[in-house]
Amino acid sequence: MISEEKVKLMTKLAAYEAGEGKKDTNLNSYFRGDYMSFQIWKSAIYGTAGFCVYVALTILYDLENFLEEFYKMDMVSYFQDLLVKYAVVVSIYVVISYFVCLYRYTRGKKHVNRYLKALSELYSKYSR
Repeated sequence: MISEEKVKLMTKLAAYEAGEGKKDTNLNSYFRGDYMSFQIWKSAIYGTAGFCVYVALTILYDLENFLEEFYKMDMVSYFQDLLVKYAVVVSIYVVISYFVCLYRYTRGKKHVNRYLKALSELYSKYSR
């Protein structure tokens, strides 16, 4: 005889596996430190690429003025200023990324643990 309780639990488990479970089980294959360091490095690379695009677009936007001032400007102070801006932007981006990834990891672990608990509950219902 089909138990309605078992069917509900199996449906709930299957829905989780098809949706959020794909991301969570992939995340569960990492240790916390490995996952966080990978995500932070990825964020730093994306932050660097984004800053480079920003600098390029800023120069292109006012290219005529930039070319006129190019030989008059102090290159060392210009690049020092650019480096400070880069450090601030990437640092803020990495810190925000750290907290976002930490939240995602803890939420995913919680979901996986809840899934495993429901799976063991289903197993115990079949072993009776």
